[in-house]
Amino acid sequence: MESAKLKLYVGADFVSAFAMSAFVALKEKQLPFELVTLDLKSRENYQADYRDLSLTCKIPTLIHQDFALSESSAITEYLEEIAPGHNKLLPQDIKQRARARQLQAWLRSDLLVIRKERPADLIYFGKKDTPLSDDALAAVDRLFFVADRLLEGGAEHLFGDWSIADTDLAIMLNRLVANGDQVPSRLAAYVRRQWDRDSVRAWMDIERAAPAIQ
Repeated sequence: MESAKLKLYVGADFVSAFAMSAFVALKEKQLPFELVTLDLKSRENYQADYRDLSLTCKIPTLIHQDFALSESSAITEYLEEIAPGHNKLLPQDIKQRARARQLQAWLRSDLLVIRKERPADLIYFGKKDTPLSDDALAAVDRLFFVADRLLEGGAEHLFGDWSIADTDLAIMLNRLVANGDQVPSRLAAYVRRQWDRDSVRAWMDIERAAPAIQ
């Protein structure tokens, strides 16, 4: 990769699962980057300068030279392309790589009810007292089925070696683990293993301000 400073735009609260995924990808690649924050509550991401940069007004956005890219899964694939000699973010086997992409897409497009009832904020700031709705419980059953199937035989990672899909799945599962919801013990252990990675620890070690009580 050409020597060029990378920038990653994330929300100033540091709670976005997608920002975390992009941050972990950069750390796993061991690429130096500057972290730039936006105050999403004051809608800084909708201001013209950021809109023109990101196109979609979303975080995270990666800047590489004069190129800007949003969407965490797209950022992962771009990093894999520009730094192929660094640690791999996706499986090398073509079928496993396709399966990892399938899982990433599913985690981002489905399970909205889990993300709504168990927002990523509670991983950092504490539990919600409300029980899961029937719709959320049904989504949790789907999540556990997929995780069990992909982690058959007590696998440490999804596809042999670690991939960014492990981080993405662990984030979704940890919404439940951190809240004290019932999670199968081996899936909870999987989350703890993923959370013990240096790249994830680096994200968790970022100082955060607890949201104001309404």
